[in-house]
Amino acid sequence: MIKGKDIIVHGLQSLDSSIGSNCVNLAYEFSKHNRVLYVNYPLDRLTSIKHRSNPLVKKRLNIIKGKEKGLIRINENMWNLFPSVILESINQIGHKSLFAALNKRNSKKYAHSIKAALKELNFKDFIIFNDSDFTRALDFKDHLEPKASVYYTRDNMRATHYFRKHGAEFEDKLMQKSDLVVANSVYLQQIASKANPNSFYVGQGCDLSMFDPASIKEVPTELQQIKKPVIGYIGALKSERLDIEIIENIAEEKPAWSIVLVGPEDATFKASNLHQKPNIYFLGSKPMNELPKYLNAFDVAINPQALNPLTIGNYPRKIDEYLAMGKPVVATKTETMNVFKHFCYLAYYKEEYVELIDKALRENNKQAEEDRIAFASSHTWENNVNEIYKSILKVIPNL
Repeated sequence: MIKGKDIIVHGLQSLDSSIGSNCVNLAYEFSKHNRVLYVNYPLDRLTSIKHRSNPLVKKRLNIIKGKEKGLIRINENMWNLFPSVILESINQIGHKSLFAALNKRNSKKYAHSIKAALKELNFKDFIIFNDSDFTRALDFKDHLEPKASVYYTRDNMRATHYFRKHGAEFEDKLMQKSDLVVANSVYLQQIASKANPNSFYVGQGCDLSMFDPASIKEVPTELQQIKKPVIGYIGALKSERLDIEIIENIAEEKPAWSIVLVGPEDATFKASNLHQKPNIYFLGSKPMNELPKYLNAFDVAINPQALNPLTIGNYPRKIDEYLAMGKPVVATKTETMNVFKHFCYLAYYKEEYVELIDKALRENNKQAEEDRIAFASSHTWENNVNEIYKSILKVIPNL
């Protein structure tokens, strides 16, 4: 346990974003025993122009102009900082030397805006916890001089299109600069260990309080008319992360099964043949608090993940949500999914999905449901943070 310390948390997700993030959940957990400054990512030049009518951008522009306060208290131990700077939009610059020079300038401006908040809050001997911000924060250790610098990798960001030009080089540089690296999957820990031997697998936390099967008393109207068994997926339907062929094959091989997909579609999904299949139902996006009702109506939950550099090391939080509801789960076999191998059916080929879903339907029972729920409930943010603390103290025992 680490208590009574000052911690700066920053990354690729702002506290006022509508999308959930590990970084946000970890910051709140840190703040139970430490003072935390959560730093929103700064506005960049292109966004300030193209999206100036967006309320979130407007707020940041007002803060930069001094019309609104940029440091906001969230709770007794936690503050949120809106950096009062605009950074240059440089990500698409291919020239390595030019990118590096402009990034160094951005990093200095960004760090300077944080320094002012540290002085106001009297943060001393602080820990920096950086969630995947490997370009803009490259020189934070030099500019801010923390007691400990922790880099957190929870997705293979270097494999995304956005970071493809400079991601691998700059992430490796930041890992090397950091005192330690913590990862939410063994795959990402192995990548990190090549750059920094002080790299640790710390698992994943989840807030599963909503996912309680005993609290569900009704079936959503949309599902009441859909024939059983229901094979379901909940989450964003993105072709870069999901294998459309797996879903298509299930529908074709088992026309008596109903495949229910809950979540927003990207352009590829919208244009796919899945919409021509009579036993596939697209239900669209649903409010977060309604998702457990839909999940509870599934007979088997699936995660037909594609296998590519972006997904292979990904920790799918939805698996914990599926298991917390006691559902049989069939998912694509990856190194990360080995964590779940005793509680999920893992498929490597699309044909295996049909076989394993059929097996999951036949083998499901009350004891198996209880075992799944118990396993998922062990993946709390408290346990996750304790593993992070252990890792920090291994490297810096006199913190």
